[in-house]
Amino acid sequence: MAGKGMITMSQEELKRISVIHKAIDKQFTQIEAAGVLGLTDRQIRRIIKRVSIEGDKGIIHRSRGRPSHNATSDSIKTKVINLCKGKYSGFGPTLASEKLFEINKTCISRETLRQWLKRENLPYRDRKMRPHRHWRERKHHFGQMTQMDGSHHDWFEGRGPECVFMAHIDDATGNPFGRFYPYEGTVPAMDCLKRYIKRYGLPLSIYLDKHTTYKSNGKPSIEDELNNVTPLSQFERACDELGIQIIHANSPQAKGRIERLFNTLQDRLIKEMRLRKISSIGQANKFLEYYLPVYAKRFNVQPAQDSDLHRPCPKGIELDRMLCVRTERALRNDFTVAHNGKLYQILDNLRAEWVTVEENVNGSIRLRHKDTTLRFKIITTRPKKEPIKKVFEFKPRIVSKPYDHPWRIEGRTHYQQYQQKEKAAQAKKELLLTTT
Repeated sequence: MAGKGMITMSQEELKRISVIHKAIDKQFTQIEAAGVLGLTDRQIRRIIKRVSIEGDKGIIHRSRGRPSHNATSDSIKTKVINLCKGKYSGFGPTLASEKLFEINKTCISRETLRQWLKRENLPYRDRKMRPHRHWRERKHHFGQMTQMDGSHHDWFEGRGPECVFMAHIDDATGNPFGRFYPYEGTVPAMDCLKRYIKRYGLPLSIYLDKHTTYKSNGKPSIEDELNNVTPLSQFERACDELGIQIIHANSPQAKGRIERLFNTLQDRLIKEMRLRKISSIGQANKFLEYYLPVYAKRFNVQPAQDSDLHRPCPKGIELDRMLCVRTERALRNDFTVAHNGKLYQILDNLRAEWVTVEENVNGSIRLRHKDTTLRFKIITTRPKKEPIKKVFEFKPRIVSKPYDHPWRIEGRTHYQQYQQKEKAAQAKKELLLTTT
């Protein structure tokens, strides 16, 4: 709970108040602020008026915490879902809404019903629309959106190890930023973003593809389905905590600006490194500190508006705590935690069943329980189990009955009687054939 005189805001509201203050300070016009926030200029004027009178708390929506006045009751929703599972099974949202009104006298809009069917994972036949593509204008402000991706290529032309160039490019100016990493994954992506934030600040949004590093393909758990929560990748979770909007592109053409950057660098940068005989990732990253500013000076464009929308990190936020890989691990009875084949001994006394393991981008490990950092040490030597000594060796005794055993004699007798009966039946059959 916030203390007296403190205001609790979401990351979206913090981003909005930053833009509103720039509009109040006349750094750009109200119409430009409306374009950045996706609002109308009339709404921007209303927000500016409220912030001027009430202070920063005027940015908070007054309907927060109140139920919607036109929300559908749970009883009606349960009734409709049960009908769609039974009587109207397989009906699309349009037809089902029509039949619910005609037969059951329940008025539910097609879009509301479609959302309910989607949350309940109720299948229905969906129409496939033809995809439409159109040219997208550059963003107007530096820091409004960056495009991010990784390029797999033989950057050292066989002189060094295989690596990936992780890069950011500003959508408004074309300003590049990047580093070389051994692979494209969560830790390299977080490290690249952390370095970008330290140099320029927090961008409003990042445009990404649907690589598993940037978008989670996992199915929601039962708890997530009950809370209507979509599984997030580690990178998505970190950006959400930092208030950075993640936008996923549906095709490589949608983020063509960074794809063209890679095409240019695969020609120019490779030749520059060839001339300097660079053959390692460390040398290449050091060279990028000189090369990228020179590249930007030549190829950057002037943005439509001069204002910079990068936000400084809020006070009290640790980038290392946000940009890390978090994993839940069970706390054993002896206060040890197993993670990645290693055993960690927790030195603090606490009551908990689970502990959060945070892997930083620099390779260090941090253990937390809620907001408390735990003291721990790594158990390097573990006792070896002594092999069990065999007191005696058990060998099963094979028992073979002799030829004159009564069981064998009885078996041979039965077999002989069976053969005699077969011979008698065959002889009788042959006799009947000859007489006829």
